[in-house]
Amino acid sequence: MEKRTKRVALIVAAGQGKRFGGAVSKQFVEVGGRPLLWYTLTAFERCPEIDEILVILPAGELGGRTAEIAAWGLTKFCAAVAGGKERHDSVFNGLQALSSQAGLVAIHDGVRPLISPALISACLRAAEECGAAFAGVAPKDTIKEVEGGLVTATLDRRRLVLVQTPQVFRVDLVRQAYDLAFERGAFSTDDAALVEALGHPVRVVPGDYRNLKVTSPEDLLFVKACLEI
Repeated sequence: MEKRTKRVALIVAAGQGKRFGGAVSKQFVEVGGRPLLWYTLTAFERCPEIDEILVILPAGELGGRTAEIAAWGLTKFCAAVAGGKERHDSVFNGLQALSSQAGLVAIHDGVRPLISPALISACLRAAEECGAAFAGVAPKDTIKEVEGGLVTATLDRRRLVLVQTPQVFRVDLVRQAYDLAFERGAFSTDDAALVEALGHPVRVVPGDYRNLKVTSPEDLLFVKACLEI
C-alpha cells in the first residue's frame, strides 16, 4: 500500500496585534491560564489527519517563543519559522520550510483558538478531492457596498460567504500561487484568493460561527464563554 504524503498545519502567529493593544502579542494573551495559541495548536494536535505542526512566529521572538511552545508537550509540533514584514511574507516563509514529504498544508490563523478538529478534518478531505478548500460561513446581516458614505449596492447575501481558516491546499498548488503573486506583486490577506488567481477551483466547507479570529479585547469575552471559563 502506497504511503500517503504528509498533512502539515502551518499556523500563522507572526502578527504583532497592533489593533489589539497591550505589551504581549495577542496570540500569547492568556485565557484560562493558557495562551490563545495553545488552544489553536491543541486542536490541530487532536486532529488525527494532521501529521506535523509548523508555527510562524515574530522574528524577534523566535527563540524564546519556540522554547515556550516546545514545553507545551505537543507531539506534532516540529518547528517554528520566522515571520516576515507582511502576512504574505510570513506564509511564504512557512511554505518554504515544509518538508518534501508534505502533500497538503492547512494554513490557519493562530488567533482562531476555537477551531475544532472536526472542521480541520472536513477541510482536509475537501482539499484532498479538489486541491483547495477553506472553511466559511454565511453572513447573518445584510451587506451593502458603500462609497463616500453612500450606498452603491445591496449585495445578495445568499451568494456571499465569510471566509475563515483553515485554508487547505495541495502544497505544489499554493506554492505556485505564491510564486505568481510575488511575480505580479499582487497579494491578498486571503490565501485562497491567490489560488483563485491561477484559475483553480476552491471548495467552501461549512464553517463554524465560533471559529472567530480574535482581533479586539472584546473577542476574548466570546472565547471565554465558549470555553466556559
